[in-house]
Amino acid sequence: MRTLIEILAGLAILANAVIYGTDVFGAIILRPANAAVDDRTLTQLLGHIHRIADRRLRNITVVGLITAAATAAVAAASGHGVSAAAGALATLALLIFIAVYNRVSKPVNTALTSAALAGRVPGDARQLQARWDSVINARVALQTLALAALCIGLAAA
Repeated sequence: MRTLIEILAGLAILANAVIYGTDVFGAIILRPANAAVDDRTLTQLLGHIHRIADRRLRNITVVGLITAAATAAVAAASGHGVSAAAGALATLALLIFIAVYNRVSKPVNTALTSAALAGRVPGDARQLQARWDSVINARVALQTLALAALCIGLAAA
């Protein structure tokens, strides 16, 4: 069972690292760059980025969550307490991450995507982006917690 825990934790780490890296990029590169462009550029660029990212990253997020939960379950079933607790903590962090994404980020992504596809600039483009920005640090923190927990779970297997 140790090998299965290691494989599951490794897959969870890989999947969540993709999301973590994307969000870190958004926090430290994209956010300040957005401040330097006009509203039309902001809407077009972010609308199309979100259109693509929301489609492609959804499956990676789901794989990350499922493999984190599976890590916890397999570790618990085989008596690996530290790995089970770490996997459970990672799963909880990822569930909160998904809730924050769905409640705050996704509606902004949808609005900017719709505007970009329609070739229009919403009057509240900056407010929309400010709302998205308001949770990016929390999203990074939740992904950091999940990845750290998964690394501990892997090491303790």
